[in-house]
Amino acid sequence: MRAWLSNARKELELTQQEVADKAKIKRQYYGMIENGDRTPSVSTAKKVSQVLEIDWTLFFEDKGNKSLPKSS
Repeated sequence: MRAWLSNARKELELTQQEVADKAKIKRQYYGMIENGDRTPSVSTAKKVSQVLEIDWTLFFEDKGNKSLPKSS
């Protein structure tokens, strides 16, 4: 879970749908990014960051790609 992303969205009083619409991505994909299930591409990170007024590099501070299956 990316609580910092959810908090940034809520501070601006935006819904996931509104962020997705402004960033021109699907709401489901944005939800996966916010939940930490997916790491966005650089271009998507920049679009979302512009909407939420945050630094786009925050998306890449987590280690590893969250969209890859976890090994047991």
